[in-house]
Amino acid sequence: MTGLTAVIVAVLPRVAFAARNSLRTVRTGIQPGNKTRLVIETTERPSYSISYPANQVVITLSNTSANRSLVPAMAAGTLVNAITQAQSGDKLQIIADLAKPINEIPKSNIMLLSPNGDNDYRLVMDFSASGNAAGMVASANAKNTSSSQQSKTPARKYTIVIDAGHGGKDPGCIGKGGTKEKVVVLSVAKKLKDKLSAAGYQTYLTRSNDTYLKLAQRAEIGEKKHADLFLSLHANANPRRSMKGFSIYTLSEKASDEEAQKLADAENAADKIDVSGFEQFDKNIRIALSSLQQHAVAAMSVEYANGCATQFKKAKITQQPGPAVRHAPFAVLRSTVPGALIELGHLSNASEERLLKSSSHQDKLVAAIVKSVQAYDFDV
Repeated sequence: MTGLTAVIVAVLPRVAFAARNSLRTVRTGIQPGNKTRLVIETTERPSYSISYPANQVVITLSNTSANRSLVPAMAAGTLVNAITQAQSGDKLQIIADLAKPINEIPKSNIMLLSPNGDNDYRLVMDFSASGNAAGMVASANAKNTSSSQQSKTPARKYTIVIDAGHGGKDPGCIGKGGTKEKVVVLSVAKKLKDKLSAAGYQTYLTRSNDTYLKLAQRAEIGEKKHADLFLSLHANANPRRSMKGFSIYTLSEKASDEEAQKLADAENAADKIDVSGFEQFDKNIRIALSSLQQHAVAAMSVEYANGCATQFKKAKITQQPGPAVRHAPFAVLRSTVPGALIELGHLSNASEERLLKSSSHQDKLVAAIVKSVQAYDFDV
């Protein structure tokens, strides 16, 4: 890029200190309301301060070393014309030259997000010319005591598509007591729809009755409804009857572990019940995404999944042994919509089977998911 939109990376002298933190990436983007987003990613949790010289935003990171090879990723149409780095002892300054002046960025428009997926710590700032940045709902990972009392109603009607897994001729897994997965997840999905609608979200079900849907159709509903979040609800089974607890999955071409791959294979096999046309499955659901879009969707999905796992733990819902959030190639999650597949528990475990079919436990699960949606930052 050249001219006003050129990105200038300063030639930085070597420094004689051992920094605990280092700069990984810097990027800009456009958010709803024509807000400019500036994201600074570091390997460790940053200690920072922000100042506002004329037509600049200067972020000072303590005990941080510069990244001499870094070329900031600059989106077109933002207020940021150029970004430079300046090292002074153990402090690193990120200097953003602006096309128009701004006022001080409100604290509600500054978020510090914890690592997830391929992302390290991210300092996220949203601003507009003359400081007219709209308020944001803080991410669960960016909450602190003063900002945690967020509104129960979203700033705009975000769209949530809730997918009750299986259905019709596909019962899903069946507990020893005869409880069918398709029945449990539909009950939870309907309750979740009611609660999210009451909280101000636009909500849709992929199925509202005992209907069989191919995975392609489920993913397509999320696309057609222009969903901001896609939640696929399931109940698990395991050869070990003692295994119990929830787990949450996001889409990845490579499974995070053998168990995640086996589960993805089992869930993806749901389409094989309707063998006719199964060979066209990938053609029907694979969306042509750029690598940047894929990365963004994956990052937002992991952000949600981590927050959902946090809410489940806070509600004292039993977690399956191992990581709470895992990744695998789930066909139902292949789309441009951020989403997660939530295994609510194990029907193969007798005690958890009783819980999963009980109305009170379903309400507990729903309450945790609602909180995770309310805490999720849809614009990150």
